[in-house]
Amino acid sequence: MDATRLHSADAATDSSGVDLLGMARRHWWLVLVFVLVGLAGAVQFTSMQTKVYESSTSVLVSPIGNGQDANSTSGRTKGDINLDNEAQLVASTTVATDAAALMRSTTPPDTLAASVRVEVPPNTTFLVITFSASTAAQAQAGSHAFAEAYLRNREESAKADVAGRIAILNDKINQLNTGLTQINTRLATLKPSDPNRPNLESQRSTATAQINTLAGQLNQLLTTTVSAGKITRDADLPSAPVKPNRLLNLASGAAAGLLLGVGAAMLRERLDQRVRRASDLPRRVDVGVLASVPGRVKPRLDDVFAPFGAGGRIFNRLRNEVLASIPAPAGGDARVALAGQVVVVAGASRGAASTVVAANLAAAFARTGAETVLVCAHLPDSMVDTASVNRMLGVRAVPGLSDVLAGRFSLSSATQRAPRHPNLSVVTTGGTASAGGLLQSQALRDTLATLRERAAYVVVEAPSTATSADAQSLAALADAAIVAVEVRRTRHTEVADAADQLRRVGTPLLGAVVLPRLAAPRGGEERDTAAVTPTMADDMTTVLEKLPPKEEKEEPVVAKRIRTAPAAAPSSPAPAAPPAPAPPTVNKAKTVPPTRQTRTISVTRIPAEAPSENGADKRR
Repeated sequence: MDATRLHSADAATDSSGVDLLGMARRHWWLVLVFVLVGLAGAVQFTSMQTKVYESSTSVLVSPIGNGQDANSTSGRTKGDINLDNEAQLVASTTVATDAAALMRSTTPPDTLAASVRVEVPPNTTFLVITFSASTAAQAQAGSHAFAEAYLRNREESAKADVAGRIAILNDKINQLNTGLTQINTRLATLKPSDPNRPNLESQRSTATAQINTLAGQLNQLLTTTVSAGKITRDADLPSAPVKPNRLLNLASGAAAGLLLGVGAAMLRERLDQRVRRASDLPRRVDVGVLASVPGRVKPRLDDVFAPFGAGGRIFNRLRNEVLASIPAPAGGDARVALAGQVVVVAGASRGAASTVVAANLAAAFARTGAETVLVCAHLPDSMVDTASVNRMLGVRAVPGLSDVLAGRFSLSSATQRAPRHPNLSVVTTGGTASAGGLLQSQALRDTLATLRERAAYVVVEAPSTATSADAQSLAALADAAIVAVEVRRTRHTEVADAADQLRRVGTPLLGAVVLPRLAAPRGGEERDTAAVTPTMADDMTTVLEKLPPKEEKEEPVVAKRIRTAPAAAPSSPAPAAPPAPAPPTVNKAKTVPPTRQTRTISVTRIPAEAPSENGADKRR
């Protein structure tokens, strides 16, 4: 089975949107910092802004004169009033000058006109005049002043227009009256039979009619009531400023901070080379994930996971995945074909990930009832930041694999039965400090061959691929390999290098097991480990002195007492009877009285055994 297919569904569903949300969730603190910075910037910007108050006045624009159409033009309705022109008139310099006089303000008219905004509601003859100021009272006064100034200006313009029209009509009427007087004078001097009389009478009739028409127009203008318009809703005193808009500024600052935070999270995610989640492996380094221990399940460094706990179920599934991934030879019983399989667990970086994975995987194999052996191949000079297998499984630290490879012990004596796991045997790392390079020796091949015959499954805890090439050497002797990855500690390049090393030797790489960040052991645990695990400087004699006795396997100790002759003075012969001790003198040497000494020697009977696989005798 191809291990890379295990998370193909997750990889397929890992869309850009989901990945973006996951990235923001992983870097939530960075996004939160930028959002808070955006909010702080918005608050600072709001406090620096000048407060602006607005007040509005509604003005109904009326046509000049009686009986005229009251509708408006400029594409809104039909009529004589162009409201767009009227809106421009409100913001003119003439109206602004009058408004400044009404406000008793010394501000230049152009500056006041810049603070006015005129709106024309659709299909109406209303103008909404809005004035902006730094105080509420000034805004109210400005809006009312501009409305009054506009109406006064329009009324004055209308009155001046009516007065001009009246003057024109009066001039025409006067001219006609003068002509009519001349016509009447000529008619008075003519005889009734004069041929010019009909023509003059016709001119008189025409002049009379024109005078009557102009007189009617003049009477209409004289009776016209000039109404420029009226204020329908006067300016109110604003209760709150319209600028700055605190809510809008805060929302804008938070949105800007959110965008910057997401951008910073994307940049940090791109530059971050550490493995942050299990889905990073198939997407970035092309390594499938066999199992992933969630962060809420804290790996134990003093024991393996319980069989029915969350961690135990994960490693039980991992065991099934490993069994399904190892190809069995064609034909024969599958259980027999899979017997004696060697699985190497190598860490991609320094740390205890490979130890935790190897110990729990071996325990999962042992729970099936099959004989399982856990081999710890971390040599003492490569044990850096690793968990103690002897503390996790309750076995002694020595003798171990390095002692077997160095010829100091046989494989049988180095293999210890885990007390809490009946079908699990453990071969610890050992205490021989001069066993460097033995993982490439023939002795290791013979040892693994022997373990294949004795056990159904052999799990080898290999050194990290980032520290040595021993993991590659061990993988060449195994049937399958697994990479242990520690989240937030292992880098993508380290996982890619580990996968490349294991694949180059032809061993099938089943995939990776992802663990959360492992916490360092507490001070008490470190002292306990130091008390049990020998240092690299200890030789084998010191190691054996530190071994606790196993009463159920060792022979009883036989104590013998040996009497020795009394010690005599160096210069005088021994007397027949022991004299009284002489008092000490200053210039004479001390004489030691003869005493009888008793020494106890412990002798342990060690049964003779056959020579070990590599030719070394067990009797040492």
